[in-house]
Amino acid sequence: MKLILLSGGSGKRLWPLSNDSRSKQFLKVLENSEGKLESMVQRVWRQLSAIGLADSAIIATSKSQIDMIHSQIGTQVPVIIEPERRDTFPAIALAASYLFSKEDVSPEEVVAVLPVDSFVEEKFFTRILELEKVLKASGADLALVGVSPTYPSEKYGYIIPNQTKNSNSYVKVKGFKEKPTENVAKELIQHEALWNCGVFAFKLDYLVSLLLQKGLPIQYEELLQQYGLLPKISFDYEVVEKAQEIVAIRYDGAWKDLGTWNTLTEEMATNQIGVGIISKESDNTHLINELDIPVAVLGLSNVVVAASPDGILVSDKAASPRIKEIIAGFDRRPMYEERRWGWYRVLDYTKFEEGREVLTKRIGVIAGKNLSYQLHHKRSEVWTIISGIGEFVLNDTIYEVKPGDVLQIPVGSKHGIKAIADLEFIEVQTGSELIEEDIIRIYMTWEDVMEHCQSTV
Repeated sequence: MKLILLSGGSGKRLWPLSNDSRSKQFLKVLENSEGKLESMVQRVWRQLSAIGLADSAIIATSKSQIDMIHSQIGTQVPVIIEPERRDTFPAIALAASYLFSKEDVSPEEVVAVLPVDSFVEEKFFTRILELEKVLKASGADLALVGVSPTYPSEKYGYIIPNQTKNSNSYVKVKGFKEKPTENVAKELIQHEALWNCGVFAFKLDYLVSLLLQKGLPIQYEELLQQYGLLPKISFDYEVVEKAQEIVAIRYDGAWKDLGTWNTLTEEMATNQIGVGIISKESDNTHLINELDIPVAVLGLSNVVVAASPDGILVSDKAASPRIKEIIAGFDRRPMYEERRWGWYRVLDYTKFEEGREVLTKRIGVIAGKNLSYQLHHKRSEVWTIISGIGEFVLNDTIYEVKPGDVLQIPVGSKHGIKAIADLEFIEVQTGSELIEEDIIRIYMTWEDVMEHCQSTV
């Protein structure tokens, strides 16, 4: 069996910690068995590794999330990169074409698809292994995992089983109901409907044949080139609802969607992360503070307070799912990002009337990691080293740097840096267009820098 993990979305319901580059699955607010904070994607990858499924998994994601994935679970993880965001059907189709044409996976191989942020017990993934057997035994087009409901939820979709006698190991699916009212949900549960947790499996040949029927290429490189022509539609609408025969297996363990502040805080091991204080009379209140300034919460119960470089949220927990609507008008660049080499935080951004822009960042580079050797056509930079020790390369010459050093990088100059010990510096960009696209990368590894540049160290 092969696994495709879907990593997408911007997680706007967890603003201000989540943004366009740091979606909800990357927020380190959960606690592992060692008492250390971990993200949802780290938790899922750890669980998959524990039962030997990580070696069979690939992650389908967008370009903006690659560095975050590499930073949190390593660079060895196979990743399929979408050229642009086009919903789950194109993403799954691209990953399937990769398995078929690049990995030479047999058309008879079963492929399971699941979200990268499932909050479940380890036995959930053991249940996924059973999809292969069920799919082959039933002869169905698709096999799904359905969760036994614990209450009549209005925010989940439901799998409606056929009421005729089914196999002991699976049920035939009659249809689906998306986010019903509470009364309808109660009725569905009486008829043994299951929560749809977005996990399904198919034989690789099923999806490859579907692509051929639609006149789409099944070779990965060709599909990559034509990706923008694929319909911007979910796999549920494009494939699941049109399938001739679908079966589902039941999962009776704990399952939760941690997509809102009220559900996420229920699974946090501590009420406070970051600098600040919650007064004793504040009951069921959570504070998550990523800023360097203290936050005090006094006399507020059933509240979540979240502060990050992207903004500050103070919300009643019951109202917190509405945050996506409230911030719909916000259109700002992400102010905090994790990268494969460390992280950066935007401290200030100013655009002057004549078109000149100034952007100030605080950048942290993990010991042993490096920024690429690169140049810019539209901006100059000044770096001030504030902590740590590193090696800095400018126009093919490598220098040692330490706290207090000020590094001038003129427009068009080749430059890069490696941290010998954890390194922090302040970067001030000045130019006419301060965008990520104005980066010409020459070498990605420090080994290449060492090979082609002269060292004074």
